[in-house]
Amino acid sequence: MTDRRPDRTAPALSTRVLRHVMLPLALMWLAGTLVTFGVASFFTQQAFDRALLDDAYSIASNVRAGPDGKVALQLSPRELTAALFDQAETVFYAVLRPDGSLLSGYAIGAVQPAPGEAYRFSEVEHQGRLVRAVVLRHQVDGADAARGGDYRVMVAHTTITRGALAKRVLLYATLPQVLLLALLALWLWRGVARDLAPLVSLHDTLEKRDASDLSPVAVPPTAREIERLGQAVNALFGRLDGSVRAQREFAGNVAHELRTPLAGIRALVEYGLHHASPEVWREQLQRIGASEARASHRVDQLLALALADENDAVLQRESVRLDVLVQEAVLRHLAKADARGVDLGARGLDEGEPRDFTVLADAALVEGILDNLIDNALRYGGRTITVELEADAKGGTCALAVADDGPGIPEADRRALMQRWAQGPDGHRLGQGAGLGLAIVARYAQLLSARLVLESATPQGTGLRVGLRLGLAPQPVASR
Repeated sequence: MTDRRPDRTAPALSTRVLRHVMLPLALMWLAGTLVTFGVASFFTQQAFDRALLDDAYSIASNVRAGPDGKVALQLSPRELTAALFDQAETVFYAVLRPDGSLLSGYAIGAVQPAPGEAYRFSEVEHQGRLVRAVVLRHQVDGADAARGGDYRVMVAHTTITRGALAKRVLLYATLPQVLLLALLALWLWRGVARDLAPLVSLHDTLEKRDASDLSPVAVPPTAREIERLGQAVNALFGRLDGSVRAQREFAGNVAHELRTPLAGIRALVEYGLHHASPEVWREQLQRIGASEARASHRVDQLLALALADENDAVLQRESVRLDVLVQEAVLRHLAKADARGVDLGARGLDEGEPRDFTVLADAALVEGILDNLIDNALRYGGRTITVELEADAKGGTCALAVADDGPGIPEADRRALMQRWAQGPDGHRLGQGAGLGLAIVARYAQLLSARLVLESATPQGTGLRVGLRLGLAPQPVASR
Protein backbone atom coordinates (compact mmCIF):
# COMPACT_ATOMS: atom_id res chain seq x y z
CA MET A 1 0.00 0.00 0.00
CA THR A 2 1.38 3.42 -0.93
CA ASP A 3 1.86 5.89 1.92
CA ARG A 4 -0.14 9.02 1.13
CA ARG A 5 1.19 11.05 4.05
CA PRO A 6 3.03 14.26 3.26
CA ASP A 7 6.80 14.30 3.32
CA ARG A 8 7.83 14.88 6.94
CA THR A 9 11.07 16.53 5.85
CA ALA A 10 9.24 19.43 4.20
CA PRO A 11 9.25 22.56 6.40
CA ALA A 12 6.04 23.90 7.86
CA LEU A 13 4.38 26.85 6.17
CA SER A 14 4.89 28.97 9.30
CA THR A 15 8.61 28.16 9.21
CA ARG A 16 8.83 29.13 5.55
CA VAL A 17 7.01 32.41 6.17
CA LEU A 18 9.26 33.25 9.13
CA ARG A 19 12.33 32.37 7.09
CA HIS A 20 11.27 34.64 4.22
CA VAL A 21 10.47 37.48 6.64
CA MET A 22 13.21 37.17 9.26
CA LEU A 23 16.15 36.56 6.93
CA PRO A 24 15.79 39.93 5.13
CA LEU A 25 15.11 41.60 8.48
CA ALA A 26 18.24 40.05 9.99
CA LEU A 27 20.33 41.19 7.04
CA MET A 28 18.89 44.69 7.27
CA TRP A 29 19.54 44.66 11.03
CA LEU A 30 23.16 43.64 10.46
CA ALA A 31 23.63 46.38 7.86
CA GLY A 32 21.99 48.92 10.18
CA THR A 33 24.18 47.85 13.09
CA LEU A 34 27.32 48.19 11.02
CA VAL A 35 26.26 51.64 9.82
CA THR A 36 25.40 52.71 13.38
CA PHE A 37 28.72 51.40 14.68
CA GLY A 38 30.62 53.14 11.90
CA VAL A 39 28.89 56.48 12.54
CA ALA A 40 29.38 56.20 16.33
CA SER A 41 33.04 55.24 15.87
CA PHE A 42 33.59 58.19 13.54
CA PHE A 43 32.21 60.78 15.96
CA THR A 44 33.94 59.12 18.92
CA GLN A 45 37.23 59.31 17.03
CA GLN A 46 36.55 62.98 16.33
CA ALA A 47 36.00 63.69 20.03
CA PHE A 48 39.19 61.89 21.10
CA ASP A 49 41.20 63.53 18.33
CA ARG A 50 39.92 66.95 19.38
CA ALA A 51 41.09 66.29 22.96
CA LEU A 52 44.45 65.10 21.63
CA LEU A 53 44.78 68.23 19.49
CA ASP A 54 43.88 70.41 22.50
CA ASP A 55 46.77 68.81 24.43
CA ALA A 56 49.07 69.59 21.52
CA TYR A 57 47.89 73.23 21.48
CA SER A 58 48.36 73.41 25.27
CA ILE A 59 51.99 72.30 24.97
CA ALA A 60 52.58 74.49 21.91
CA SER A 61 51.38 77.55 23.82
CA ASN A 62 54.25 77.01 26.24
CA VAL A 63 56.94 76.63 23.57
CA ARG A 64 58.26 80.20 23.62
CA ALA A 65 61.46 82.10 23.06
CA GLY A 66 63.37 83.37 26.09
CA PRO A 67 65.03 86.76 26.52
CA ASP A 68 68.13 85.38 24.87
CA GLY A 69 66.07 84.32 21.79
CA LYS A 70 66.37 80.63 22.50
CA VAL A 71 63.19 78.58 22.30
CA ALA A 72 62.31 76.24 25.17
CA LEU A 73 59.30 74.47 26.68
CA GLN A 74 58.28 76.78 29.49
CA LEU A 75 56.70 74.04 31.65
CA SER A 76 58.10 72.42 34.75
CA PRO A 77 57.93 68.61 34.99
CA ARG A 78 55.05 68.92 37.50
CA GLU A 79 53.12 71.27 35.22
CA LEU A 80 53.79 69.02 32.23
CA THR A 81 52.54 65.99 34.11
CA ALA A 82 49.38 67.83 35.13
CA ALA A 83 48.77 69.06 31.58
CA LEU A 84 49.13 65.58 30.07
CA PHE A 85 47.49 63.61 32.86
CA ASP A 86 45.11 60.84 31.75
CA GLN A 87 43.74 58.29 34.17
CA ALA A 88 43.39 55.49 31.64
CA GLU A 89 45.88 56.24 28.88
CA THR A 90 49.65 56.63 28.69
CA VAL A 91 50.51 59.97 27.10
CA PHE A 92 53.71 60.79 25.18
CA TYR A 93 54.90 64.12 23.87
CA ALA A 94 57.79 65.60 21.91
CA VAL A 95 58.80 69.03 20.66
CA LEU A 96 60.97 69.15 17.54
CA ARG A 97 62.98 72.05 16.28
CA PRO A 98 62.63 73.19 12.70
CA ASP A 99 65.69 71.15 11.78
CA GLY A 100 64.10 67.99 13.22
CA SER A 101 66.21 67.81 16.37
CA LEU A 102 64.47 66.99 19.64
CA LEU A 103 63.78 70.00 21.85
CA SER A 104 61.88 68.18 24.59
CA GLY A 105 60.24 64.82 25.25
CA TYR A 106 60.84 61.57 23.42
CA ALA A 107 60.88 61.08 19.67
CA ILE A 108 57.62 59.67 18.26
CA GLY A 109 57.57 58.24 14.75
CA ALA A 110 54.34 59.99 13.77
CA VAL A 111 53.42 61.06 10.24
CA GLN A 112 54.44 64.67 9.63
CA PRO A 113 51.98 67.23 8.23
CA ALA A 114 52.17 67.87 4.52
CA PRO A 115 53.12 71.36 3.33
CA GLY A 116 50.21 73.67 4.02
CA GLU A 117 48.67 71.42 6.72
CA ALA A 118 48.42 72.73 10.28
CA TYR A 119 48.35 69.28 11.84
CA ARG A 120 48.15 65.62 10.93
CA PHE A 121 46.70 62.63 12.86
CA SER A 122 48.09 59.13 12.50
CA GLU A 123 48.27 55.78 14.25
CA VAL A 124 51.79 54.50 14.86
CA GLU A 125 53.56 51.99 17.05
CA HIS A 126 55.56 53.51 19.93
CA GLN A 127 57.42 51.46 22.48
CA GLY A 128 55.67 48.34 21.32
CA ARG A 129 52.20 49.80 21.70
CA LEU A 130 49.71 51.24 19.22
CA VAL A 131 49.20 54.93 19.83
CA ARG A 132 47.17 57.69 18.27
CA ALA A 133 49.37 60.72 17.53
CA VAL A 134 48.99 64.26 16.30
CA VAL A 135 51.76 66.47 14.89
CA LEU A 136 51.06 70.21 15.18
CA ARG A 137 52.99 72.92 13.35
CA HIS A 138 53.87 75.82 15.68
CA GLN A 139 55.58 79.08 14.82
CA VAL A 140 57.42 80.68 17.74
CA ASP A 141 57.54 84.47 17.81
CA GLY A 142 60.86 86.03 18.65
CA ALA A 143 62.85 82.91 17.95
CA ASP A 144 66.47 83.07 16.85
CA ALA A 145 66.50 83.87 13.13
CA ALA A 146 69.12 81.19 12.61
CA ARG A 147 66.59 78.70 13.76
CA GLY A 148 63.69 80.15 11.77
CA GLY A 149 60.86 77.87 10.66
CA ASP A 150 58.01 75.93 12.28
CA TYR A 151 58.44 73.91 15.40
CA ARG A 152 56.46 70.68 15.63
CA VAL A 153 54.64 69.59 18.74
CA MET A 154 53.81 65.88 18.91
CA VAL A 155 51.36 64.34 21.38
CA ALA A 156 50.33 60.67 21.42
CA HIS A 157 48.45 58.39 23.73
CA THR A 158 47.46 54.77 23.81
CA THR A 159 44.04 53.64 22.49
CA ILE A 160 42.76 51.58 25.42
CA THR A 161 39.81 53.90 26.12
CA ARG A 162 38.98 54.19 22.43
CA GLY A 163 38.91 50.39 21.99
CA ALA A 164 36.83 49.88 25.13
CA LEU A 165 34.38 52.57 24.09
CA ALA A 166 34.09 51.08 20.60
CA LYS A 167 33.29 47.68 22.12
CA ARG A 168 30.64 49.21 24.38
CA VAL A 169 29.11 51.08 21.44
CA LEU A 170 29.01 47.85 19.43
CA LEU A 171 27.53 45.94 22.36
CA TYR A 172 24.89 48.55 23.18
CA ALA A 173 24.03 48.92 19.48
CA THR A 174 23.78 45.16 18.93
CA LEU A 175 22.14 43.83 22.09
CA PRO A 176 18.90 45.87 21.86
CA GLN A 177 18.65 45.02 18.16
CA VAL A 178 19.03 41.31 18.89
CA LEU A 179 16.39 41.47 21.63
CA LEU A 180 14.01 43.40 19.38
CA LEU A 181 14.63 40.94 16.55
CA ALA A 182 13.90 38.02 18.88
CA LEU A 183 10.69 39.67 20.09
CA LEU A 184 9.69 40.39 16.49
CA ALA A 185 10.34 36.75 15.53
CA LEU A 186 8.22 35.55 18.46
CA TRP A 187 5.43 37.98 17.59
CA LEU A 188 5.50 36.98 13.93
CA TRP A 189 5.58 33.27 14.77
CA ARG A 190 2.54 33.59 17.02
CA GLY A 191 0.74 35.75 14.46
CA VAL A 192 1.47 33.35 11.59
CA ALA A 193 0.47 30.36 13.72
CA ARG A 194 -2.78 32.12 14.67
CA ASP A 195 -3.55 33.01 11.05
CA LEU A 196 -2.76 29.47 9.87
CA ALA A 197 -4.85 27.84 12.61
CA PRO A 198 -7.95 27.64 10.31
CA LEU A 199 -5.80 25.90 7.70
CA VAL A 200 -4.63 23.37 10.29
CA SER A 201 -8.23 22.93 11.43
CA LEU A 202 -9.31 22.36 7.82
CA HIS A 203 -6.56 19.77 7.41
CA ASP A 204 -7.60 17.95 10.60
CA THR A 205 -11.26 18.03 9.57
CA LEU A 206 -10.54 16.59 6.12
CA GLU A 207 -8.16 13.98 7.52
CA LYS A 208 -10.75 12.68 10.01
CA ARG A 209 -13.69 12.86 7.60
CA ASP A 210 -15.23 9.68 6.26
CA ALA A 211 -14.78 9.13 2.52
CA SER A 212 -18.54 8.98 2.01
CA ASP A 213 -19.15 12.33 3.72
CA LEU A 214 -19.20 15.00 1.01
CA SER A 215 -21.03 17.68 2.96
CA PRO A 216 -19.50 21.20 2.91
CA VAL A 217 -16.71 22.00 5.33
CA ALA A 218 -17.22 24.89 7.74
CA VAL A 219 -14.61 27.58 6.96
CA PRO A 220 -14.40 30.46 9.47
CA PRO A 221 -14.04 33.95 7.93
CA THR A 222 -10.31 34.62 8.41
CA ALA A 223 -7.88 35.22 5.56
CA ARG A 224 -9.15 35.59 2.00
CA GLU A 225 -6.83 32.83 0.74
CA ILE A 226 -8.08 30.34 3.34
CA GLU A 227 -11.69 31.25 2.55
CA ARG A 228 -11.04 30.71 -1.16
CA LEU A 229 -9.37 27.36 -0.40
CA GLY A 230 -12.37 26.31 1.67
CA GLN A 231 -14.75 27.41 -1.08
CA ALA A 232 -12.72 25.45 -3.64
CA VAL A 233 -12.82 22.34 -1.40
CA ASN A 234 -16.57 22.70 -0.88
CA ALA A 235 -17.10 23.23 -4.62
CA LEU A 236 -15.10 20.06 -5.27
CA PHE A 237 -17.20 18.22 -2.69
CA GLY A 238 -20.32 19.50 -4.41
CA ARG A 239 -19.17 18.22 -7.80
CA LEU A 240 -18.13 14.89 -6.30
CA ASP A 241 -21.45 14.61 -4.46
CA GLY A 242 -23.33 15.21 -7.70
CA SER A 243 -21.18 12.65 -9.50
CA VAL A 244 -21.61 10.07 -6.73
CA ARG A 245 -25.36 10.65 -6.58
CA ALA A 246 -25.57 10.29 -10.36
CA GLN A 247 -23.59 7.06 -10.22
CA ARG A 248 -25.70 5.70 -7.38
CA GLU A 249 -28.91 6.66 -9.14
CA PHE A 250 -27.61 5.16 -12.38
CA ALA A 251 -26.66 1.92 -10.63
CA GLY A 252 -30.02 1.76 -8.84
CA ASN A 253 -31.94 2.56 -12.02
CA VAL A 254 -30.03 -0.01 -14.04
CA ALA A 255 -30.57 -2.66 -11.37
CA HIS A 256 -34.27 -1.81 -11.20
CA GLU A 257 -34.90 -1.50 -14.92
CA LEU A 258 -32.90 -4.58 -15.94
CA ARG A 259 -34.48 -6.87 -13.38
CA THR A 260 -37.67 -7.36 -15.41
CA PRO A 261 -35.99 -7.81 -18.87
CA LEU A 262 -33.43 -10.25 -17.45
CA ALA A 263 -36.15 -12.22 -15.69
CA GLY A 264 -38.11 -12.34 -18.96
CA ILE A 265 -35.01 -13.48 -20.89
CA ARG A 266 -34.37 -16.18 -18.29
CA ALA A 267 -37.99 -17.38 -18.55
CA LEU A 268 -37.75 -17.48 -22.37
CA VAL A 269 -34.52 -19.51 -22.17
CA GLU A 270 -36.01 -22.00 -19.68
CA TYR A 271 -39.12 -22.34 -21.82
CA GLY A 272 -37.06 -22.99 -24.92
CA LEU A 273 -34.87 -25.55 -23.15
CA HIS A 274 -37.94 -27.56 -22.21
CA HIS A 275 -39.01 -27.92 -25.85
CA ALA A 276 -37.25 -29.87 -28.57
CA SER A 277 -38.95 -28.13 -31.47
CA PRO A 278 -36.66 -25.85 -33.55
CA GLU A 279 -39.65 -23.63 -34.27
CA VAL A 280 -40.08 -22.95 -30.54
CA TRP A 281 -36.34 -22.27 -30.22
CA ARG A 282 -36.44 -19.79 -33.08
CA GLU A 283 -39.45 -18.02 -31.63
CA GLN A 284 -37.83 -17.82 -28.20
CA LEU A 285 -34.54 -16.57 -29.66
CA GLN A 286 -36.42 -13.79 -31.49
CA ARG A 287 -38.12 -12.80 -28.26
CA ILE A 288 -34.78 -12.90 -26.42
CA GLY A 289 -33.25 -10.66 -29.10
CA ALA A 290 -36.12 -8.17 -28.79
CA SER A 291 -35.84 -8.18 -24.99
CA GLU A 292 -32.10 -7.63 -25.20
CA ALA A 293 -32.57 -4.70 -27.58
CA ARG A 294 -35.07 -3.07 -25.23
CA ALA A 295 -32.75 -3.61 -22.25
CA SER A 296 -29.76 -2.23 -24.14
CA HIS A 297 -31.73 0.83 -25.23
CA ARG A 298 -32.84 1.43 -21.66
CA VAL A 299 -29.27 1.16 -20.37
CA ASP A 300 -28.12 3.66 -22.99
CA GLN A 301 -30.82 6.08 -21.88
CA LEU A 302 -29.93 5.68 -18.22
CA LEU A 303 -26.25 6.20 -19.00
CA ALA A 304 -27.01 9.33 -21.02
CA LEU A 305 -29.02 10.77 -18.12
CA ALA A 306 -26.26 9.94 -15.62
CA LEU A 307 -23.66 11.68 -17.77
CA ALA A 308 -25.91 14.71 -18.19
CA ASP A 309 -26.48 14.94 -14.43
CA GLU A 310 -22.76 14.72 -13.82
CA ASN A 311 -21.99 17.51 -16.27
CA ASP A 312 -23.68 20.43 -14.48
CA ALA A 313 -20.96 22.89 -15.51
CA VAL A 314 -21.41 25.10 -18.56
CA LEU A 315 -20.26 23.24 -21.66
CA GLN A 316 -17.45 24.44 -23.86
CA ARG A 317 -19.49 25.24 -26.94
CA GLU A 318 -18.10 25.09 -30.46
CA SER A 319 -19.35 25.71 -33.98
CA VAL A 320 -21.63 22.85 -35.09
CA ARG A 321 -23.32 22.34 -38.50
CA LEU A 322 -26.94 21.51 -37.63
CA ASP A 323 -27.83 20.59 -41.22
CA VAL A 324 -25.10 17.93 -41.25
CA LEU A 325 -26.21 16.50 -37.89
CA VAL A 326 -29.83 16.36 -39.08
CA GLN A 327 -28.89 14.52 -42.28
CA GLU A 328 -26.81 12.00 -40.33
CA ALA A 329 -29.61 11.44 -37.78
CA VAL A 330 -32.16 10.81 -40.54
CA LEU A 331 -29.85 8.31 -42.20
CA ARG A 332 -29.25 6.51 -38.89
CA HIS A 333 -32.97 5.92 -38.33
CA LEU A 334 -34.05 5.50 -41.92
CA ALA A 335 -33.84 1.70 -41.94
CA LYS A 336 -35.88 1.39 -38.75
CA ALA A 337 -38.46 3.82 -40.11
CA ASP A 338 -38.76 1.86 -43.37
CA ALA A 339 -39.18 -1.37 -41.43
CA ARG A 340 -42.12 0.19 -39.57
CA GLY A 341 -43.62 1.80 -42.66
CA VAL A 342 -42.91 5.35 -41.43
CA ASP A 343 -41.99 8.19 -43.77
CA LEU A 344 -38.94 9.87 -42.19
CA GLY A 345 -37.62 13.05 -43.79
CA ALA A 346 -36.25 16.54 -43.21
CA ARG A 347 -37.51 20.03 -44.06
CA GLY A 348 -35.60 23.26 -44.49
CA LEU A 349 -32.28 21.88 -45.72
CA ASP A 350 -32.54 22.37 -49.49
CA GLU A 351 -35.31 24.95 -49.76
CA GLY A 352 -34.62 28.32 -51.35
CA GLU A 353 -31.27 30.01 -51.06
CA PRO A 354 -28.54 28.18 -49.16
CA ARG A 355 -28.47 29.20 -45.52
CA ASP A 356 -25.93 28.83 -42.79
CA PHE A 357 -27.07 26.48 -40.00
CA THR A 358 -23.89 26.73 -37.94
CA VAL A 359 -24.70 27.12 -34.23
CA LEU A 360 -22.75 27.30 -30.99
CA ALA A 361 -23.50 24.01 -29.26
CA ASP A 362 -22.16 20.58 -28.37
CA ALA A 363 -22.42 18.03 -31.19
CA ALA A 364 -22.90 15.02 -28.88
CA LEU A 365 -25.83 16.67 -27.06
CA VAL A 366 -27.51 17.71 -30.31
CA GLU A 367 -27.15 14.16 -31.65
CA GLY A 368 -28.64 12.83 -28.40
CA ILE A 369 -31.62 15.17 -28.74
CA LEU A 370 -32.26 14.13 -32.35
CA ASP A 371 -31.91 10.40 -31.64
CA ASN A 372 -34.28 10.47 -28.67
CA LEU A 373 -36.90 12.61 -30.42
CA ILE A 374 -36.87 10.46 -33.58
CA ASP A 375 -36.96 7.26 -31.51
CA ASN A 376 -39.95 8.55 -29.51
CA ALA A 377 -41.74 9.55 -32.72
CA LEU A 378 -41.13 6.09 -34.18
CA ARG A 379 -42.57 4.45 -31.06
CA TYR A 380 -45.60 6.63 -30.44
CA GLY A 381 -46.08 8.80 -33.57
CA GLY A 382 -47.98 8.21 -36.75
CA ARG A 383 -46.84 7.42 -40.27
CA THR A 384 -44.91 10.62 -40.98
CA ILE A 385 -41.95 12.08 -39.10
CA THR A 386 -40.32 15.34 -40.17
CA VAL A 387 -37.15 16.90 -38.81
CA GLU A 388 -37.55 20.67 -39.27
CA LEU A 389 -34.71 23.17 -39.48
CA GLU A 390 -35.12 26.93 -39.80
CA ALA A 391 -32.52 29.69 -39.47
CA ASP A 392 -33.36 33.22 -38.34
CA ALA A 393 -30.37 35.31 -39.40
CA LYS A 394 -31.87 38.56 -38.04
CA GLY A 395 -32.61 37.04 -34.65
CA GLY A 396 -29.32 35.13 -34.62
CA THR A 397 -31.01 31.79 -33.83
CA CYS A 398 -31.79 28.47 -35.46
CA ALA A 399 -34.90 26.40 -34.68
CA LEU A 400 -34.67 22.60 -34.59
CA ALA A 401 -37.81 20.45 -34.22
CA VAL A 402 -39.10 16.90 -34.75
CA ALA A 403 -42.78 16.63 -35.71
CA ASP A 404 -45.06 13.60 -36.23
CA ASP A 405 -48.68 13.05 -37.23
CA GLY A 406 -49.52 10.75 -34.34
CA PRO A 407 -52.16 11.21 -31.66
CA GLY A 408 -50.00 13.81 -29.86
CA ILE A 409 -49.89 14.59 -26.15
CA PRO A 410 -52.58 16.54 -24.29
CA GLU A 411 -51.35 19.98 -23.25
CA ALA A 412 -51.96 19.22 -19.57
CA ASP A 413 -49.61 16.20 -19.71
CA ARG A 414 -46.70 17.73 -21.65
CA ARG A 415 -44.76 19.22 -18.73
CA ALA A 416 -45.14 16.03 -16.67
CA LEU A 417 -43.80 13.86 -19.51
CA MET A 418 -40.48 15.72 -19.42
CA GLN A 419 -39.84 14.28 -15.95
CA ARG A 420 -38.02 10.99 -15.49
CA TRP A 421 -40.03 7.75 -15.53
CA ALA A 422 -43.11 9.61 -16.73
CA GLN A 423 -45.07 7.82 -19.51
CA GLY A 424 -48.20 8.71 -21.38
CA PRO A 425 -51.16 6.40 -22.02
CA ASP A 426 -49.60 5.09 -25.25
CA GLY A 427 -46.42 4.13 -23.42
CA HIS A 428 -48.31 2.18 -20.79
CA ARG A 429 -50.53 0.60 -23.45
CA LEU A 430 -47.66 -0.47 -25.69
CA GLY A 431 -45.37 -1.48 -22.82
CA GLN A 432 -42.40 0.23 -24.50
CA GLY A 433 -39.79 2.56 -23.08
CA ALA A 434 -39.21 3.69 -19.54
CA GLY A 435 -40.22 7.34 -19.65
CA LEU A 436 -36.67 8.61 -20.13
CA GLY A 437 -36.58 9.89 -23.74
CA LEU A 438 -38.10 13.31 -23.19
CA ALA A 439 -36.32 13.64 -19.82
CA ILE A 440 -32.98 13.18 -21.60
CA VAL A 441 -33.97 15.73 -24.25
CA ALA A 442 -35.05 18.24 -21.58
CA ARG A 443 -31.78 17.78 -19.67
CA TYR A 444 -29.67 18.19 -22.83
CA ALA A 445 -31.60 21.32 -23.78
CA GLN A 446 -30.94 22.73 -20.31
CA LEU A 447 -27.19 22.10 -20.72
CA LEU A 448 -27.32 23.90 -24.08
CA SER A 449 -29.22 26.83 -22.48
CA ALA A 450 -32.08 26.21 -24.93
CA ARG A 451 -35.79 26.22 -24.09
CA LEU A 452 -37.63 22.99 -24.97
CA VAL A 453 -41.15 23.44 -26.36
CA LEU A 454 -43.81 20.73 -26.81
CA GLU A 455 -46.77 21.70 -29.00
CA SER A 456 -49.28 20.27 -31.43
CA ALA A 457 -48.00 19.63 -34.94
CA THR A 458 -51.23 20.72 -36.67
CA PRO A 459 -53.80 23.48 -36.10
CA GLN A 460 -56.35 20.77 -35.37
CA GLY A 461 -54.37 19.81 -32.24
CA THR A 462 -53.08 16.47 -33.58
CA GLY A 463 -49.53 15.25 -33.76
CA LEU A 464 -46.60 16.46 -31.66
CA ARG A 465 -43.79 18.90 -32.41
CA VAL A 466 -40.85 19.02 -30.01
CA GLY A 467 -38.46 21.88 -30.73
CA LEU A 468 -35.75 24.08 -29.33
CA ARG A 469 -33.90 27.18 -30.50
CA LEU A 470 -30.07 27.51 -30.56
CA GLY A 471 -27.89 30.54 -31.13
CA LEU A 472 -26.16 30.92 -34.48
CA ALA A 473 -22.36 31.03 -34.47
CA PRO A 474 -20.94 34.50 -35.22
CA GLN A 475 -19.75 35.00 -38.77
CA PRO A 476 -16.00 35.46 -39.20
CA VAL A 477 -14.96 39.01 -40.07
CA ALA A 478 -13.69 39.18 -43.65
CA SER A 479 -10.16 40.58 -43.89
CA ARG A 480 -9.49 43.36 -46.38
